[in-house]
Amino acid sequence: MIIVVGSFELEPGQRDAFVAGRLDMMRRSRSETGCLEYTFCADPLEPGRVVLVERWEGQDALDFHLVALRSAPAADSEIRPRSSSIVLYDVARERPFGR
Repeated sequence: MIIVVGSFELEPGQRDAFVAGRLDMMRRSRSETGCLEYTFCADPLEPGRVVLVERWEGQDALDFHLVALRSAPAADSEIRPRSSSIVLYDVARERPFGR
């Protein structure tokens, strides 16, 4: 399993439009084979921050997604973050929380 976590710093007044501009991208990504989670969400504590969480069955599914993303229409928003950070985690196993 692959987990991708990112954060985007924006002007606080642009945050909601930034997320809204990615709704179609979220829908397309979630329909891809191997996508388990794909969400851009507003940070409830920091008004200028958006968090990205992706979960993929494996590297092949993520690779397919990245190719599809490059050929897909751009996000519906012209808003550009001031900064961003995205990291990828290779997960060896998963288990229910609290056990």
